[in-house]
Amino acid sequence: MSVDRLERIDSLLRRVVAESVFSVMQGDSVPPGSITVTSVKCGKDLRDATVNVSVFGDEALKRAAIVHLSRNARRFQQIINREVKMKFTPRLVFKLDRSLEEGDKVLAILDRLEGG
Repeated sequence: MSVDRLERIDSLLRRVVAESVFSVMQGDSVPPGSITVTSVKCGKDLRDATVNVSVFGDEALKRAAIVHLSRNARRFQQIINREVKMKFTPRLVFKLDRSLEEGDKVLAILDRLEGG
């Protein structure tokens, strides 16, 4: 499978999962507004996909968000199955993406260096 096609599928799945977070997580103890889907990476056989998410909040909220997202993985897969025509609907694994936090730390250090 071409890399370009795989990237398009990753992008499409990221959009579908991101748009469905609010409806799937509605009424959950983790506020859906604190979750951002940063990327999706499908395996070459399209049977598995890793969904990277960033969660705004403390460590307890981040852990809870990953648990709740993982618990609702089948609901996300059902939405993907309904909205995206694929031979197989990939199994979703949710992982915490800390790259935005790391970027904020770097920007804070740069701000201190410019100010001091």
